[in-house]
Amino acid sequence: MSHPAQIKIPATYMRGGTSKGVFFCLEDLPLSCQVPGAARDKLFMRVIGSPDPYAKHTDGMGGATSSTSKCVILSRSTQPDHDVDYLYGQVAIDSAFVDWSGNCGNLSTAAGAFAIHAGLVDPARIPDDGICSVRIWQANIGKTIIAHVPVTGGQVQETGDFELDGVTFPAAEIQLEFLDPADEGEGEGGGAMFPTGNLVDDLVVPGVGTLEVTLINAGIPTVFVNAAAIGYSGTELQDAINGDAKALAMFEAIRAQGAVKMGLISDVSQAASRQHTPKVAFVAPPVDHVSSSGKAVKASDIDLLVRALSMGKLHHAMMGTAAVAIGTAAAIPGTLVNLAAGGGERQSVVFGHPSGTLRVGAEAVQLDGQWQVKKAIMSRSARILMEGWVRVPGDCFE
Repeated sequence: MSHPAQIKIPATYMRGGTSKGVFFCLEDLPLSCQVPGAARDKLFMRVIGSPDPYAKHTDGMGGATSSTSKCVILSRSTQPDHDVDYLYGQVAIDSAFVDWSGNCGNLSTAAGAFAIHAGLVDPARIPDDGICSVRIWQANIGKTIIAHVPVTGGQVQETGDFELDGVTFPAAEIQLEFLDPADEGEGEGGGAMFPTGNLVDDLVVPGVGTLEVTLINAGIPTVFVNAAAIGYSGTELQDAINGDAKALAMFEAIRAQGAVKMGLISDVSQAASRQHTPKVAFVAPPVDHVSSSGKAVKASDIDLLVRALSMGKLHHAMMGTAAVAIGTAAAIPGTLVNLAAGGGERQSVVFGHPSGTLRVGAEAVQLDGQWQVKKAIMSRSARILMEGWVRVPGDCFE
């Protein structure tokens, strides 16, 4: 019996923020994978090593966590006044599924750097020394992101002294601007940012109860709930939740009901096929606590505490897109996030997450009774870990 040989595909393995993934140029993919569909999904699952019943990704490039099971495609932009189109796929770990429903804010950082590395940005726009503002079209959600990438000697400057909690080593700082990050709501109220039209809703979750929630479409659709309402303090680390099957089932029930309330799905049975969105996060007022690295965080150094789940597990730090949602909700008086931070008007917050703290800013205005956010801003870092080719069996995407 003959078996197909492996093929090799140009690829770059990158860290962006607190995530990492496999980056491809669209034109380097096999022809059948250059368009959306089953072939592309099968290829990316095989690259990552999914589905893996052992949840280890031993036979792939994934890291068996939501932060490390990701693929990215970049190409020269088809949109006016943009440099690149950026498409992101979140690969499930133990099931045959690639979720294209949202963005990864962390890898948006790497997308800007990769665009320069890969020659996708007009050389005339790249300074010898300074900052190159890469204009990214986020194709999953149809939004613009500007990555301000440091350049030295005409090349991306990757090393530096910028420290990001959740990342072991320092690197060069890349500032991200998420322009007009709110999505058009499809929920029962049809609000531009709040899909029900409300800053706070009552969400009925069978088996859990009725919870106060803030449902927001900004950065990524997110369901915010008060930590105290579900028995938590907001200082929890991963082991406190990810090893608790009952807790994970509760969070998935909240997520599924929130997805229906937001108009993202029509029935809770569809939640399993939309694992990447919405996110669920719980918030609390600041208290003194210790991060996962052992670092002491004082209540006086933060505005609030936030913990968020991604792909069914508590995230080890904070998803970049969820940070946008946090910053946006914090800027709008009356949301659960804003109230946890002390209420009132604010243009930025520093929040505590399992690995430390993060600052995010947002500019929110109210027009004709509707809240709008012009942009959200935060800093991350990125660097290439490996580049060359990724190899997969030649028939894996047929």
